[in-house]
Amino acid sequence: MLNFTVGPVQSDESICALGANQVPYFRTPEFSQVMLENERLFLKFAGAPEGSRAVFLTGSGTAGMEAAVMNTLDASDKAIVVDGGSFGHRFVKLLEVHGIDHTALTLEAGSALTKEDLAPFAGAGYTALLINLCETSTGVAYDLGMVTDFCRREGLFLIVDAVSAFLTEAIDMACADADVLITGSQKALAVPPGISVLALAPSALRRVQRIDPRCMYFDLKDALKNGERGQTPFTPAVGILLQINKRLRQIDEMGVQAELDRVAALAADFRSRIEGLPFTIFPQAPANAVTALYTGDISAKAIFTELKDNYGIWVCPNGGDMAETVFRVGHIGALTVADNEALVAALLDMQSRGLLEPGAN
Repeated sequence: MLNFTVGPVQSDESICALGANQVPYFRTPEFSQVMLENERLFLKFAGAPEGSRAVFLTGSGTAGMEAAVMNTLDASDKAIVVDGGSFGHRFVKLLEVHGIDHTALTLEAGSALTKEDLAPFAGAGYTALLINLCETSTGVAYDLGMVTDFCRREGLFLIVDAVSAFLTEAIDMACADADVLITGSQKALAVPPGISVLALAPSALRRVQRIDPRCMYFDLKDALKNGERGQTPFTPAVGILLQINKRLRQIDEMGVQAELDRVAALAADFRSRIEGLPFTIFPQAPANAVTALYTGDISAKAIFTELKDNYGIWVCPNGGDMAETVFRVGHIGALTVADNEALVAALLDMQSRGLLEPGAN
């Protein structure tokens, strides 16, 4: 299968080969050195400010989102949440679960975030802002620089879900004054799912030390203490952490900018090839990681099924209100221009067979 989803994505052969090995015991100096290197390289690629720390949690990206909420926010906070899709709304639900006072800044699906959207929240007593930098459900990328300017003026604690944006959009935590940055193993890191990573700036570390979460597994104080010796409090997904190490070392060798350029080039190449097909690029500000395509009266769900069953290609279906009208094509993982050609050739073949017409099954 050729995988154009946005996670899990295709891994290169060296990552796959490493995953075929026996999983080693992890309470060893050797594994500790791997984890210390993972932390160092992740913070380097995130542009984290001096004194930052990274935590590797065994769990999906949502585990990282929840850990950030419960360890850095409490009853004294009043948060703004950018809710422009299913992942923005996930932050809303997490704040509800943990009893954090908040207001959702609700955007129409696929819409860009503007200064005008943020303006009503100025001077209104808010203390934090949570945003999914790439709202994966709609394929939109938000303007981090604009968000940073607003948070600086208002003195807001900034939590950035970069699960799909890390290594696909230019992110510098220090320049953006981001207090927490979250990503996951199955996106641009291009290894199997199972690890969520948080970068915590010194400002976030101070909050972690002050707040006592009502949770044992996601207590970041415990994770940070164990991380000082390159370990985790509980048994982690050892094999995936070793794959992450190999992938981080690959990126260190090629350079972060080269990876950013590669993903952006794949996205631009795909978008140039779909001219003439009966789709519209959905978001106002498309992210590099994914292209969301509006299909109108053509069933997006049927397109997903046809590609999967008869062409050996996975794209990303959507759920909810967009299940029949939007599908998504990812540009992360071990993909090439030749893979783009194969997907577009399949879509053109479907069009020639009358399968990209309203009512076609």
